[in-house]
This record gives sequence, C-alpha cells and structure tokens, in this order.
Amino acid sequence: MGRKEKLLKHFLNQPKDFTFNEMVKLLNDFEFYEVKTGKTSGSRVRFRNESYPLNIIKFHKPHPGNILKPYILEAIKSILDECNLIIKEEDEKEQ
Repeated sequence: MGRKEKLLKHFLNQPKDFTFNEMVKLLNDFEFYEVKTGKTSGSRVRFRNESYPLNIIKFHKPHPGNILKPYILEAIKSILDECNLIIKEEDEKEQ
C-alpha cells in the first residue's frame, strides 16, 4: 500500500487528527489544486480540479492549530464522492 492509499484510508476513517497539510496532499493526489484568491481572502482556501469545474472545495484553514474540524472532512468526502473519485472498499474487492 503506497502513500496515497494510506493517506486516503486514514482520511476515510474520519480521524480527529487530520491536518491541513495532509488534506492538501490528498487533494493534490486527486488533482485538486489551491486557487490563489488574493491578499484579502484571509484563512479561506479553495481547491479546483479542471476535470470537475463545478465541484470547488472551499473551507477555512484551521487556526491556531493545524487540525481540520470533522464537518470539513465530511464536506470534502462528500465532494470527492460526487466526483466518483473515492473507490468504495466493496468495489475494490470485486475487482
């Protein structure tokens, strides 16, 4: 199991300690890249994938720590599901 698979499995378990940096790596693995929004964006970040232009992932960077809130993980998981980017374990076993 490679780094991408381990990170995805960790994410799908909805951990309490998933960091912003881990999320950036995970989203980059799915070709979602941060959109630079300018100096006035504050802690808001947006990620886009050119293949899924309507599915923009938006959330606030955690602060003062680096741990993402559970509702953010759930929202991102929902968007990745909508894009059919997450292969369910049942589907993986059938292949």
